[in-house]
Amino acid sequence: MSIKLPAIKTKMGDWVYYTSTMTFAQVKELVDPMDDEIYQSDSLKEALQRSITDNYLNIKNYILYQPEHFFNSLVLAIYDGNPNWIEVELELEGETFYNLGFLTLDGNENIFPVDGQHRVEGIKAVLSKLEDYDKFKNEKISVVFIGHKKDETGTQRSRRLFNSLNRYAKPVSTTDTIILDEDDSSAMTTRYIIEDSIELKLFKEYRIDKSLQKAINSTNLNSFTSLIAFNQCNEAIQKFYFNEYIKGTENYDTYKSKYYPDDKILTYKKFQKYRPSDKIFKEIRDFNEGFWKEFQGSYTFIKDYLDADKENAAIKYRNNENGGNILFRPIGIVPFVEAVLAIRKKDITKSFSEIFEMFLEIHFNLNIKPWRNTVWSPQDKTMIMATKSFIKKMFMYLVDSSILSESELKSLKLDYASFISYEGDTSKINLDQLLEL
Repeated sequence: MSIKLPAIKTKMGDWVYYTSTMTFAQVKELVDPMDDEIYQSDSLKEALQRSITDNYLNIKNYILYQPEHFFNSLVLAIYDGNPNWIEVELELEGETFYNLGFLTLDGNENIFPVDGQHRVEGIKAVLSKLEDYDKFKNEKISVVFIGHKKDETGTQRSRRLFNSLNRYAKPVSTTDTIILDEDDSSAMTTRYIIEDSIELKLFKEYRIDKSLQKAINSTNLNSFTSLIAFNQCNEAIQKFYFNEYIKGTENYDTYKSKYYPDDKILTYKKFQKYRPSDKIFKEIRDFNEGFWKEFQGSYTFIKDYLDADKENAAIKYRNNENGGNILFRPIGIVPFVEAVLAIRKKDITKSFSEIFEMFLEIHFNLNIKPWRNTVWSPQDKTMIMATKSFIKKMFMYLVDSSILSESELKSLKLDYASFISYEGDTSKINLDQLLEL
């Protein structure tokens, strides 16, 4: 099967390459796995093939169910056969171009992906069903062809390129996902609250730290929390809503049959991958927004923070003297939200306002037990990297210890004893007694 592909010929480093497009059908027919081409050892071939994880199934579903699907270019190595470059001379406004033309293939070439093996396998998986083949066979993806020689030098060169493309490829940052994702309902809700929610002043402008990390820099004396921590809180709230209010409903069945017809169970993680209907998204968003409205109105220190001048607004609540308030630390706000949701799950009739009121009896000050020496070091005037699990369980213990299982209570006691360097027999003392030491 001879084909002609319009292409641009160019060069980077010592690589001459050709930029063109291929239909999905051509990718399926002409592009082979790369393992046979750059390794002779069966064990290395197998290891490389295993690296083509189930991610290709995510790509398959992305093509099938996201009308706006789009990929960056495949990098394809080509050898054997009779690839031929036909140059077309083009003159435009007195300038002559010689890099435009056609790359002709006689069908006997060996082609394999140096970059884009998951995309190739995803495309092939889409075209494995006849009805999908007819629908998607003529879609085109951009490709970059490079020459490959099947000798030791050639395979070494292709391996190096494969490694370089994967080593220096930068994944989309968490911040970029939050800012740009139009399928993940928690990311969309995070943006909505920051941009459009009228009542939630707690997350407006300087009150959200928009750096690329979850932690807040010590020089930031204004923000309540970070963008990443806020989005993690919203993920927890929406996971709760999904499990408690969407599962088992007609909406759940409709979504699952559309995007995951072959799966027995639809998890929230999978639910995040494809945008829900506007109706479902509004339900989730309103529930999420309602959580924060009740939170914002429940604590005097939040009201005081909102009334403070912008300059150094958070210094009373996050500082290097006494640590401040644990909820003004990303390491504290996320497990706090998860603890609130765990209490709500135990008694679904409780409003969030009622649950927030339960926390009024505990100390949020980092320099007071149980956070002193577990989350905050009074000696070093720095945060201690306690786990999210420890902080969540401690919040739950302080307001309703009956939520915790016997094993959770035991691990919480042992963790706390370790933090305070308790040298006695932990089997002869309970957590309440430890907290009094």
